[in-house]
Amino acid sequence: MNVVFFGSSKFVIPILEVLRKNFDLKLVLTTEKNPIDVVPAYCIKNNVEYLSVSTLSDPTINHELLTINSEVAILADFGLIIPKEILNIFPMGIINIHPSLLPKYRGPTPVQTAILNGEKETGVSIMKLDEEVDHGPILGQEKEEILDTDTSETLYKRLFEKGANLLLKSLPNYLNGNLKPVPQNHKLVTFTNHLTRQDGYVDVSNEVTAVTKKDMLERMIRAYFPWPGVWFKTELKGTQKIIKLLPNYLKTQHPNDPFLIQVEGKKPVSYKDFINGYPQTKQQLEKLLQQLV
Repeated sequence: MNVVFFGSSKFVIPILEVLRKNFDLKLVLTTEKNPIDVVPAYCIKNNVEYLSVSTLSDPTINHELLTINSEVAILADFGLIIPKEILNIFPMGIINIHPSLLPKYRGPTPVQTAILNGEKETGVSIMKLDEEVDHGPILGQEKEEILDTDTSETLYKRLFEKGANLLLKSLPNYLNGNLKPVPQNHKLVTFTNHLTRQDGYVDVSNEVTAVTKKDMLERMIRAYFPWPGVWFKTELKGTQKIIKLLPNYLKTQHPNDPFLIQVEGKKPVSYKDFINGYPQTKQQLEKLLQQLV
């Protein structure tokens, strides 16, 4: 059966692989513009037709999708709301791979929010899109442990890999009528919000900072990596600089440090090396940073 895929980012490559190898992948729609971006590059390499889009209101997109005459479409990490006109093109609907155990953590940042809230477990859901955000019935779910070393990047990677495998099991059964979607329990719903760069800002000049506990700061560093990052501004040698706190989950150069510090324009270093290089910052930062060291 031919299928259409909506998706962006490096995390969706395992899903593209499943669709290309096990179905007739007719078209990929992505918000990535540059041919060297991950999804367009994958499509070019594997001779898959793709469209780069910034909106779905263009009537030529509808025409293209109608021409393909696909029964079903798959969506993951796409970033645009699917209008009703496009939902109605596919007789079997659009199947979404969402990285949470719905109805918990609907919306754009389920993984970041789960880490930030200190969850020990999350998962991935295969669900049928409707006109509300992550509201449709469920075709399948699998749980996944959240490791103490997980960042949003590492957890998104595992969840979409798990989602690709779950899709391969679920989609054929759904298409042949052996798997029926199950409505979500909407009484248990929770939502997540879009992130902004300001979400990662820490005011180190304020003694009564919002980040006062070790576990909260540590979770922020993991949840907000790689974007927006946990960051603050301080004066270094007469110039205002942005400083980022980075998770040290690779443990390559500084195996005993839970996090690294990066001055804009410089490489990440350990807390000790940072204080040695900028001793004037020690008094200002030690209340914040020594919560972690």
